Amino acid sequence: MKRGALISYPTAIVCLAFAASAEPRPLSEIVKSFHFHISPQTPFHLPAPFKMAPADESVSTDVIISDVIGKTQSIAIFSGLTRDIDPVSGRLDDASKNATVLAPDNGVMRELKRKPWEDPEDYSAFGAEAYQGPDGEDRAHKNLRRFVERHVVPESPWEEGKKVKTLDGNEIWWEDKDGQKKIQPGDVEVKSIADKVSNGEVWVIGGSLA
Repeated sequence: MKRGALISYPTAIVCLAFAASAEPRPLSEIVKSFHFHISPQTPFHLPAPFKMAPADESVSTDVIISDVIGKTQSIAIFSGLTRDIDPVSGRLDDASKNATVLAPDNGVMRELKRKPWEDPEDYSAFGAEAYQGPDGEDRAHKNLRRFVERHVVPESPWEEGKKVKTLDGNEIWWEDKDGQKKIQPGDVEVKSIADKVSNGEVWVIGGSLA
């Protein structure tokens, strides 16, 4: 399959940085990238070969989730974070392991009450320096992993009403309400299905599950 090349500068620099390193990035780099992506001025361009999936049952059988998750403009912030969590990125890149990715859209990510690597309990216990130094980085990466894994269901297809545990161990299910998919508990709207590929699906959701 031909890969799209229409990624704007400096977005291309960020994407290359992700691809060049197999090691977890330092927190400072994650923070910098996160703030870069949440900036309203950041230009995003959706590569031509990858468009929102039609509202039918068509499946791209020659690609996997890792091929497409970074190509959907509306979930660029969340998809970037998945690359920092080895168990998640490894699963999405494994054609033998199915998954349903519940990706909060960019608007949700911008409006989070706290950053994905933050936990109020850490600030209570360690103060403003909670994420400084090696121990602080470990806490931040643990929190980030929990956030991302809470948005990945380790199976696909995922049937309506079936209660499943996310990679983080949180039990959820979905139901149809007047033609609209809602993830429970929380009544979180599924705005669209961005992609259906050989090892699963990417759902765009209008809320956070963390």
